[in-house]
Amino acid sequence: MFVERDTGPQDYFAVPLARGYDIFRQAYQDVSGLARTVRGPSMSATPGKVCVDGVTEVAGIKVFVLHMIQARDPSLVGSPFFARFDPAACWLTDLEPVFADRFPFEPARYETVPDELPGLWPSEPGEPGELMVPAI
Repeated sequence: MFVERDTGPQDYFAVPLARGYDIFRQAYQDVSGLARTVRGPSMSATPGKVCVDGVTEVAGIKVFVLHMIQARDPSLVGSPFFARFDPAACWLTDLEPVFADRFPFEPARYETVPDELPGLWPSEPGEPGELMVPAI
């Protein structure tokens, strides 16, 4: 079951992820074992294919449980992650991470690195003494 892409006239067809999951779950309950190999709802987003596995409560917070079916970063495939439940969210970009400051597929926050690290260009007079680089 595919979630409509967040392009063009999507607003005419948009179904919130929570509603899409309910539709999928109800349909899944009524099929035989042969049809239970299906996945969904899933969306082909920039970081990869993301599947909504469910809605549950963790540590008293209502969340979406999601996982990467495919990912630009192969190490993320199959990895579950959580997003704060939002009944109006229709796409991955509408969701906020919960229990972490970012989703696993998002780049790390920037951290400061001293300018005396080997291999970095020397600081010019008047330039800041630190270089901002992504955390690795």
